[in-house]
Amino acid sequence: MCCYRLLVAVLWQCLVIVALTNPARAEPTHIAAELMSESAAPAGESVTLAIHMRPEPGWHGYWLNPGDAGLGMALEWSLPEGAKAGEPLYPVPHTLLISGLMNHVYESDFAVLVPLTLPTETQAGTRLPIAVDAQWLACTDEICVPEQARLQTTITVGPRSALDPRFDEWRSKLPAPIDSKAHFAIDGSTLRLGIPLPASMDLHNPHFFASQDRVVAYAARQVFSRKGDLLIVELQRAGGTARVPEEIDGVLRLNDADGGIVIRAMEGTVPAGGEPLSFAGAPSPPSLPLLLLGALVGGLLLNIMPCVFPILSLKALSLARAGESEAQARAEGLAYSSGVVLACTGLGVLLLALRAAGEEVGWAFQLQEPGVVAALLLLATAITANFMGLFEFAVPGFASEGSPQGAFATGLLAAFVATPCTGPFMAAAMGAALLLPILPALALFAALGLGIALPFLAIAFLPSLRKRLPRPGAWMQRFRLWMALPMGLTALALLWLTSRLGGTGFAILCGLLTIALIALLVWVGRRQRAGRPVARQVVLGAVALGLTAAILVPRSISSPAASGESILPYTPFSEAALAEAHKSGKPVFAWFTADWCITCKVNEQVAIERVEVRDAFARAGVIALRGDWTRRDPAITRYLTAQGAAGVPLYIWYPPGGAPQQLPQVLTADTLLELTRR
Repeated sequence: MCCYRLLVAVLWQCLVIVALTNPARAEPTHIAAELMSESAAPAGESVTLAIHMRPEPGWHGYWLNPGDAGLGMALEWSLPEGAKAGEPLYPVPHTLLISGLMNHVYESDFAVLVPLTLPTETQAGTRLPIAVDAQWLACTDEICVPEQARLQTTITVGPRSALDPRFDEWRSKLPAPIDSKAHFAIDGSTLRLGIPLPASMDLHNPHFFASQDRVVAYAARQVFSRKGDLLIVELQRAGGTARVPEEIDGVLRLNDADGGIVIRAMEGTVPAGGEPLSFAGAPSPPSLPLLLLGALVGGLLLNIMPCVFPILSLKALSLARAGESEAQARAEGLAYSSGVVLACTGLGVLLLALRAAGEEVGWAFQLQEPGVVAALLLLATAITANFMGLFEFAVPGFASEGSPQGAFATGLLAAFVATPCTGPFMAAAMGAALLLPILPALALFAALGLGIALPFLAIAFLPSLRKRLPRPGAWMQRFRLWMALPMGLTALALLWLTSRLGGTGFAILCGLLTIALIALLVWVGRRQRAGRPVARQVVLGAVALGLTAAILVPRSISSPAASGESILPYTPFSEAALAEAHKSGKPVFAWFTADWCITCKVNEQVAIERVEVRDAFARAGVIALRGDWTRRDPAITRYLTAQGAAGVPLYIWYPPGGAPQQLPQVLTADTLLELTRR
């Protein structure tokens, strides 16, 4: 909401207060109102009243819970003695999203129905005067005006007369009650509704409207899924002072034509998951074949993404060895591909299992754990030492040996290190994998692995490609030494990452373990060159290092080191910070990063952390929010999931008064500068 709209909102709130307390108020000018009765009725029985509202074109009124902005109708009845007005019955509202604020509105004629019980001791033929002082808010997309009127009608006591046919049409707009009880469950900032609804019932453009204020975040994405005859609705809870009532009331809009149903949900058990639903009239997710293609292409592109460069040394040696013989090339290609696909699928299984258990995790969750990074540091150090010739692997076939076992192990490691990045085409597929049923989701993870392995698979089975590779020779040993450089840099990067994940003490301990491992490997290499057995010593040394790490690592983890200085001033991301930024009426740039994501760091150096971008943001009044996902952060994970993203990097631009825009995952400074000129 822009500053002008914020000022207007404050003004009309003040006007509402004046309108509610000043008896001399102007008649409505933008929403005409009329009170009418359906028919005559006998004494002591009920009759239906209607408050018929007719907004002018471009104006709208509000439901009983107006949403993020607005005001519901207030009614003060003047009735004959003994008469009693019931609760107003509202038709199913529409959603109206303005400047990131969700409103529950009526943009055309609507009627609020009110049951009225007549006095029991009233003679037939008596005409009873009925009056109500009504106050409401009339709004356009830019301005709101409080309006009021004293509405009057008369009801004749006696036999029911001909019914007003308009009431049948108005009743058809009301939400229908359901016999079965709904339930709700709270899981962190997520509220799940379980609504009994036949699986055969067609849904089109559904939306849940909560009757109570500040129970759900009105503008947040609502996720619908089915488990048999149970409709599951996942809602984001409101931030700040959000409360959990004993019962959640509301209306579920089924579709645009047939109204909705009344929901009264008690706290209970609501299963997670289900089959996600897509709806006509709303952006549909890509079909499963397109998602599989996206995962495949995304995995293929990971081979040239900056985040994968540290493992290119392993791949380069496999490429070089692939030219030795056709049988060997095919065996290594299949083994390498099996390792990659198995690693990606295994990570997918673990990710889905953790999410099903209620954990707030996303893609590359393994690098958010200090212990995993410590293990990767030791592994990268061992591979670097092997490339440098300090020792040779005693187990036949690892990365340095031309064997299927080595290719398989290389594939496992390649996928494990490569998957933290989310490349082009891959984001939608991985985001969908978090919502799809288990088998389609695992198919996406497997397709990602196949995409990563595809270049090696092609070289293994296409002789024309293998012929383009250099012939094996002495150069391979020199090449192997050169490839120790990127793996050594990877180890240094992982050592730096340990301080970001577990603090200085944890980083020092990991450094000492690394030095101890290097010393062990140098000693092993000397014994190997002397022709002495080393298997027993390697096992004992590995066990000693493992036990030391298992005992000391958990005790050394502390708060991570503070983030370094940023050229671009920013506020740490939180749901409250995002809501506050929305209210300011200024453009908002939200970026989500992690210290283990090389693509993120490249984008920051190339596009975000630039003096010209900082100055342009300052001139345009842009509010920057930075979400650091280096360590697990449930709030950031929920936001990523809501945006359909499985991991980082993610960049969102919120223009004033417009819909949010998801930016490319590979940024340039010109991309950001262009946004400030709009």
